[in-house]
Amino acid sequence: MPSPVDAYGCLAESTREARGFLLSAPIIQRTLRGEVTRELYVAFLTQAYHHVKHTVPLLMAVGSRLDDSREWLRSELVHYVEEEHGHEQWILNDIAASGGDAEGVRRSKPQVETDAMVAYAYDVAMRRNPVGCFGMVFVLEGTSVALALEAASRIQSALALPDRAFSYLRSHGKLDQEHTQHLAGIVNRLDAPTDQEAITSCANAMFWLYGNVFRSLERVAA
Repeated sequence: MPSPVDAYGCLAESTREARGFLLSAPIIQRTLRGEVTRELYVAFLTQAYHHVKHTVPLLMAVGSRLDDSREWLRSELVHYVEEEHGHEQWILNDIAASGGDAEGVRRSKPQVETDAMVAYAYDVAMRRNPVGCFGMVFVLEGTSVALALEAASRIQSALALPDRAFSYLRSHGKLDQEHTQHLAGIVNRLDAPTDQEAITSCANAMFWLYGNVFRSLERVAA
């Protein structure tokens, strides 16, 4: 096994293929070329709402399953909860600013691909090693850092939407740059092989599941 200080780099290397599956989603490539419609952007925000609203409950579930020897990790989770609380409302505001039906989205149900991704995360938190959920954090924050700011610029340029329609993408693109450094410190401190395996397994699964969420968006928009 790699030494703890190499754990984050090993995680990135061990999930390279799965990350490629997500990033190769046709809608991501189209968006980065500026080939996006208002319907597709609202479809993305809609599914984002349906998974982001579970972020805080998931983190709290992880914290509830940690024993006293991991009080330091529970403190880290408190920090994440404070940072992430209320972000689903940003998404609803962006939907309204983009001409979508924010209240309708709030009342709607997620697509099966989004539902599966959320269900998997809860399964890791409640039935498996809860530390594995940092693999989910790795996927969502890493994808945000890689894509959010550029995607927001391309979408805004293509659709001429106001700045207030991009609070979620732009805030997360910047905030998650800080979070990835914070996450690296946590992953490198979790030196038990079972924890590293749980995080890597969850991350690989989440890249695949999140990739399918992106692949579902054109069907949703239609």
